[in-house]
Formats: sequence, C-alpha cells, structure tokens
Amino acid sequence: MTRDFRDAASCWKEILSDVSKNRGLLSVIEKFARENTAPAKIVFGTSGWRGEIGTDFTFNNLRIVASAIIEMLKSKDESVMQAIGVSGFEDVKKRGIIVGHDNRFLGPDFAMEVIGILQREGIKTWYAGEAATPEFSAGIEMLGAASSINLTPSHNPANYAGLKFNPSDGGAAGAGITVKIEEIADRMMRENAVLEPVKPENIEKIDLAELYIRYINERKTLDIEKIKNFISKEDCIICIDNVHGATRGRIQRILGESAKIKYLRTEDDFLFGGVAPEPSEKNMQGVERVLRESNARFRMGVIIDPDGDRIRHADANMQIPMNYFGAMAFHFLSVYKGVKGIGVKSAGTSNLVNAIAKKLGTGVRETKVGFKNFRPYMLRSSTERAVVAFEESDGMTGYNHTLEKDAIFGLLLAIEMMAVTGKNLSGYLKDIMDEFGHYYPDRSGISVDRSLAGEQLIKKLSVIGEHYKVGAVLDIGENKRTVSDVIIVDGTKLVFDDGSWLMIRPSGTEPKVRFYIEARTEEEKKAVFEAAEKITKEALGLI
Repeated sequence: MTRDFRDAASCWKEILSDVSKNRGLLSVIEKFARENTAPAKIVFGTSGWRGEIGTDFTFNNLRIVASAIIEMLKSKDESVMQAIGVSGFEDVKKRGIIVGHDNRFLGPDFAMEVIGILQREGIKTWYAGEAATPEFSAGIEMLGAASSINLTPSHNPANYAGLKFNPSDGGAAGAGITVKIEEIADRMMRENAVLEPVKPENIEKIDLAELYIRYINERKTLDIEKIKNFISKEDCIICIDNVHGATRGRIQRILGESAKIKYLRTEDDFLFGGVAPEPSEKNMQGVERVLRESNARFRMGVIIDPDGDRIRHADANMQIPMNYFGAMAFHFLSVYKGVKGIGVKSAGTSNLVNAIAKKLGTGVRETKVGFKNFRPYMLRSSTERAVVAFEESDGMTGYNHTLEKDAIFGLLLAIEMMAVTGKNLSGYLKDIMDEFGHYYPDRSGISVDRSLAGEQLIKKLSVIGEHYKVGAVLDIGENKRTVSDVIIVDGTKLVFDDGSWLMIRPSGTEPKVRFYIEARTEEEKKAVFEAAEKITKEALGLI
C-alpha cells in the first residue's frame, strides 16, 4: 500500500517515536485507514470497541460494525429491544441516534461514515461533532433518542480509535447488546465483507454541551449557583488539564469565564504531545505546578481524559485518586446534601467508603469492573439507589445523574465540596479518615507463563475462594489476620478483620494476574502484596 511502511502499525511506531518530527506521517495512517480492508476481531470491552487506526480500526471495519448495529436493531429480538429501551426498529428510526466523536485523528470522518449508513436505513440522526462521553449520555435522555454512537477509545494512546454504543437510558451498553453486535460483525468479517461508503444526505447538528447544562440544572444533584458564587467570592484557583480533549471549553460554558480558572492543553493535538492521555499520577505534573505557584487559600486541580469520562484530582498538598475521591463524594452527598442511598463501587476499589457507609447505617454494593455493572443501582426505579458509583480506574457518577462516568460531574462536585466544607480537598479527606479510619490502596501484579492465559488461568485461580473461607487465618507480614469476608464477583477478594484486603484478579486475555490491595498503614502495603503473590503462586502450583 505504501513504499515506506508495510502496515499502519509500523507507521504508528515511527510516529510515536518522535511525534514532533513525524506528525506528517498521519497522512500515511489515513491512507491505511481508508484502503485497508483486512478483517479484525470485534470485541467490546468494558467500554466499547477499540482498535489501532489503520490496522483494525479502519473505515471498512467501522462500516461493518455500524451495519452490525443496524442488523441488531432490525432483528426483532425482544431481549435486545428491551436492553436498548425501544419497541422496535420503527421506534429507533423515529427517535433517532446521536453520533459524534472526541478529538481523535479522523474523528469527523469516522462519524460521517456512521451517519451515512444510519440515514440509508431511514434512521433520524444528529451530529454532535466533538463531544464528551457524559454529554452523549445526558443528550440521549434530553432528546428522548434511541441511542448514541460515540467515536472514542477513551484514554487509550493516540494510535487508537474506538466506538461506544449507548442505549436509550444513556448508560454503557450491556453484554446483551454488545455480544449481539460482536456476533454479527464477526460473521461479516469471516465473509470478508467490503462495504461501500454511504454519503450522508443531510447533517443535523446538535449542541450536546447545551443539553448537558440543562440536564445538570434540572437534576439538581449539583448546586451550580453555589459553585459560581464560590469561585467569584473566594480566594481560589482551579486548574483544569483538558489533555487536548473534548471537555475543552465546557467549563467556561457552565461556570463562565474567570481568571481564577486556569486551563491546560486545550489546543488541537491528535498525538497528545506524545504522552498517553490518561489521568495518571505522572500526567498531573502541569496541574501540580500551577497549584504550587499559587498562594490562594483554596487550590484544586484536575486532569480529564480526552472523552471526559475519567478524572484525577489534586490540591496543593496531594493527589487524590478516585479510591479516595469516590469515598469523599459518598460522604459529601450523604452528610452535607442529605442524599439517601448506598455506595456502589467496583470490587477492586478502596474500602474507605465501606467504613463510611457502615457508620452512616447504610450499605455498599461491589461489582465487576465496567461501568455498565452500576446500572441496576443508578436507575430512578432502582430499589437500592446509588449515592455515588465509582471505580478505581478514575470513573464516577452520582445520584440522579448520568449512567455513564462523568469527569465534568467529578470536577464540579469537588468545587462544591470546597464551597460547602470550607476546606481544601486534602483537608476534607483528612477529616474523613480521622473519623472513619485510614486506608492505603495500591495495585500491582505478576506475569505468568503464556500457556496459562485465558480460561485456564481463571479456572486455576478460582480455587482461592474455595480454599480461603471466612474465619481462615493468614500471616500478613508479622501479623495474623482473620478473613472476615470473601467476595468473588471479580476474581477473589479476601477482606480481613482489620479492614485491610487483597484481591486477586486474573486477566481474561493476557498471561497476567493483577493484585489490588489495601492496607491500614502505608508500611503494611508491602506485606499485603507479598501475601497476594504467595496465595497466587500456591493456586498455580508454583510453590
């Protein structure tokens, strides 16, 4: 296809080795993306289908996935219709589908491909342009749309593109939907289908940011006026790193322009300056620099991933990962705002929220990884409604809010926390820990022989839950700990009598075992990790 590169993967390797020097090679990637018709395995993970642009995420493969979605919608499968929340294909055509993208390379072009295919089937479409994931979720509800197709790979590196499908409740598509799309798409891939592009007949644009602003004002979980007044009147600085993503310009529209709000990385950059655009500890350096240089009484900063569904917080004293911020959000909404309900989190997330819930006389539900697993607790009709739902990997939402994770919500809630408590985030966290206990989460893992990857690894590690029952005693460093609870919703989580825990979770695709742990002191983390590794090797017959 090209003289210099045998495939898109080798071209991407060259681009990412020096993004400033090799930016011009994106034109080569576009050529691969348009001309490569090689089939790919379509897998919807915890949040959509993702693939390397020009390798597996190509225009032809996108047409196949879009066509698979349409075939699913036309299938008259009652379970699928119920999962999407529509009565049938005629209902989908009438209610319509929102299509948009984040700021990735070829995003608008990919969106036009999808819109053309949808319109050919008589489906009403709206084009959102560049928009954040939570805006799609809110927009679906505000418009009464049947679904949305968001072209984003979330926080993946620059060489990736992706597709998220959201049904009519705005949440992430569950397995009942995604498995059907995978089956149809993979059948078409096996047939080596090559589909012709379909040019859209008309483009009806929709301002999802405006719909989102109406949505949060109607839901009233957030007090936008209190947030605005705090910024206006108090000695504060808010720093927001948009990482060149789709949330740029959003906060200005919600809160108005202010010299007290500093924005980083708002310009176009398909290559993200050569960094992985995730809200990681390392990527917070720019935010931390701004906060250190300020003398304001209130200092808070965040980094948000490109599609606006993940966030990490910091103030002048420390970074505050979602393990802590999720617990803070639960305490704030429950105690200061009087929201009644339970805490909901993925199983590998800090038990600080468990301690808070226990003292407040309510409960916590732990789920598998994947925001779609929070849906049963987020619906208005839920008998157990979540005050907050969050996962260790930087995603959260709150009561009466979107069923998708929402970084904008996490930012606004953090400002409201400062406004109401009169404290910086680290001060508020200290107060919570002083009352409910100190918790120190961390994660690690080990690689195992490649022959163990997949089902065999899952099966071998399943014996851990059978071997370690409630009441079992383990040596954790120099201490003996008694197992007080065993949770097996996602791997095996052993909770000990002092509130510390370890979770052993096999990868379903890679020869790796992941460890999530939490100790009650910083010094004890090493001993908990060592116990997790010992238990794992015993289960695998390695010791």
